[in-house]
Amino acid sequence: MLSLKPDHSELVVLAILAEAPSYGYSISKAIASRSEGHLKLAPSNLYPLLTRLDKQGLVTTSWEEVKSGASAPDAEGRKRKWYRLSAKGRKRLAQHVESMRRMQSILDSFVSGATDPAEATA
Repeated sequence: MLSLKPDHSELVVLAILAEAPSYGYSISKAIASRSEGHLKLAPSNLYPLLTRLDKQGLVTTSWEEVKSGASAPDAEGRKRKWYRLSAKGRKRLAQHVESMRRMQSILDSFVSGATDPAEATA
């Protein structure tokens, strides 16, 4: 499993939210699923990041009441906080994507001429 750097965590969360509004647990599951389990964002890192994104105006939030199927019709449900990417968040995501593409292009210029490490030791 790989750990995400703060800039990468922001990029990944914004990218998930660019697809559809979501809530914390669902965001963490989407990150793990899309990366085939290689990336995980622990709640101790995810929720402070979501709070920061909200304070910076990169996401907007709303609350939903969630009830289990077994609960009584008049029983109160628990609250679930939903996150949506704002216009400012879309702009920040585009900046992250452009930066990552530039870096990938630079790294590719080094990797494309490199020999296979297995061949170098033979």
